[in-house]
Amino acid sequence: MGNSKLKPDWFLQTDVVKLAKELIGLCLVTNINGIETSGIITETEAYEGITDKASHAYGGRRTKRTETMFQEGGISYVYLCYGIHSLFNVVTNMQDVPHAILVRSIFPLEGYDIMLKRKGIKQSSLKIGMGPGNVTKCLGIGLEHNALSLQENTIWIEKRNSVKLTAQLIQTGKRIGIDYAQEDALLPYRFWVEHKSIPNFTV
Repeated sequence: MGNSKLKPDWFLQTDVVKLAKELIGLCLVTNINGIETSGIITETEAYEGITDKASHAYGGRRTKRTETMFQEGGISYVYLCYGIHSLFNVVTNMQDVPHAILVRSIFPLEGYDIMLKRKGIKQSSLKIGMGPGNVTKCLGIGLEHNALSLQENTIWIEKRNSVKLTAQLIQTGKRIGIDYAQEDALLPYRFWVEHKSIPNFTV
């Protein structure tokens, strides 16, 4: 089928910013209660752990919530934002190096009708996966999916030969909603592609 799940070694690489960019154009897939949904990853943000003022783990902060980030790369980090939205992150790097990548947007592929139901909307909109809270709603990801191996068959990331994005389509900028991070709020750690620029798809 031209699909290949990311191997464990991919998640152990040390450059989280590079990996955040590499995730653009890959597919995030879930199988929740036997229902498979997926989307092209179209926006990510890198969080560089202990040295990054925007990271939950800045300064080596270890709490019940952040402990997931300190595990070996290749698992999910799902946390609740503003007490409302579950946000999905990919943990990378070696154990005790708390790097993570927030998936901020997807372009829906399989299970589009299921996504509409999960969102509670009837009107068709291929923008329903834009925004990190919408990513998890569309794909059925919740807090119960925190710290899951991305090598298993509940949540995983795969390359698909049918999805091809050129590097020229990927834009870079500062992260969103992290003004508290002072100078680190300006770091160019966010990557995205416009949905209208995805070949063979229209919005």
